[in-house]
Amino acid sequence: MIVVVVALQLLTLLDALRWLRVAQREHYLAGSVTRFAVRWFRVGVGLPFFGRTSKLVWTRRLRVLAALTVVIDVGVLAALAALAPLWLASLLTLVLLPATVDGALLVATPIEERALRPFLTQAADKLKTIAPTIVGITGSYGKTSTKVVLAHLVNGTKSVAASPASFNNRAGLARAVNEGLSPGTDVFVAEMGTYGPGEIAALCAWCPPTISMITAIGPVHLERFGSEDVTLTAKSEILETASTVILNEDDERLAKLADSIAAEGKKRLLRASATRVDADVAVLADDDGARVYENGALAGRVAQLPTAPTNVACAIAAARALGVPMADIVTRLDSAPVASHRLETATAPSGAVVLDDTFNSNPAGARRALARLASSGSPGGRKVLITPGMIELGPRQFEENAKFATDAAAVASIVGVVGHTNRKALLKGLAGTNVEVKKFRTREKAAAWVRSNLTAGDAVLYENDVPDIYR
Repeated sequence: MIVVVVALQLLTLLDALRWLRVAQREHYLAGSVTRFAVRWFRVGVGLPFFGRTSKLVWTRRLRVLAALTVVIDVGVLAALAALAPLWLASLLTLVLLPATVDGALLVATPIEERALRPFLTQAADKLKTIAPTIVGITGSYGKTSTKVVLAHLVNGTKSVAASPASFNNRAGLARAVNEGLSPGTDVFVAEMGTYGPGEIAALCAWCPPTISMITAIGPVHLERFGSEDVTLTAKSEILETASTVILNEDDERLAKLADSIAAEGKKRLLRASATRVDADVAVLADDDGARVYENGALAGRVAQLPTAPTNVACAIAAARALGVPMADIVTRLDSAPVASHRLETATAPSGAVVLDDTFNSNPAGARRALARLASSGSPGGRKVLITPGMIELGPRQFEENAKFATDAAAVASIVGVVGHTNRKALLKGLAGTNVEVKKFRTREKAAAWVRSNLTAGDAVLYENDVPDIYR
């Protein structure tokens, strides 16, 4: 019996590593670990102990969480041992481990709040001292791409700093200010993310934007928000401190919000569009690139766009609000960089065209990526899609992935389905089509197949890449 108990306790310690990994990957949000445990119980595919991706990084925060997990686990074991045989109590602590980690996350929250406070104060003081014009950017998607384009457009006229990568929560934004902002900076472009109401308001309390932008509202992170209306409410917190508001008018919810702001008349409103020439700023794509309009008048043409036209229109609107001449904007647009892993295009040694859209995926972005795949490679070449599908779409996830697969069948001749999370939905969408379907356990195996089989004239789209906690 002692051997069984010892074995169960060792297994619990080993099991804790994978659930701590989930907690770290999910930004230490209490409840996320149990949610993943339930997901994999339903799917019937276990989560590996050691990660292929999202490997554990033993930061101070993770060490605190691990210690709290051990303390709570010992307490649970002691309580259960008073009611049941020790072997059974040990087994139950193993089963309850995801909930134990979530309990540790709850206990750790006020500890982390205290630890973060000095860095927030330092960042707030630095912003007050340097006093840059702060541009806040949020949205369900398009935040990072728009930020990258805006920083490039402004950089030719003013000194600009932007929060790096996806440093869009309090800790990341504070770090961006404390480590990246220097005296003489005219503009700070701050990407702001949220998983629920109140989070952007907390960011704006110490990093208040003068110019605020919402790029889009869509079915992203619906597992957390619950609905797109709640998403809109949470994202709209970025507008409170701003004197100038920029909204993507092609988004139905944002168009209504724009009308409401215009009716109030308290803020300067700039409407951005990829369809309406009469918007304050419009970017209309065509076969030769895109046309840029301001207040209905043609301002110039560009040969190519670095991201979705609506993202570019929002970036131009912000640059204009910052006083950058339109002539300079149009000139710099042709050299605007593409954000990493957002439909980056490359040519493989085999000659095949590779489209890397692996940073994340959403229904609107996936449609744009499929359109790019359709126009890539040679007319007679194969079009290949490699994807695990889209995640965090809540109750719409199965439906959206099935529709994505059906749309892909009109473009791709081969679809590689990666992992198990969305396999059933993707296969349903492909059922009855002429597409050749291949199943891969990991993206690495899919990429190996691509390297061995695609040649010049072919094109492959890697749409999304999910961490292995999704399997």
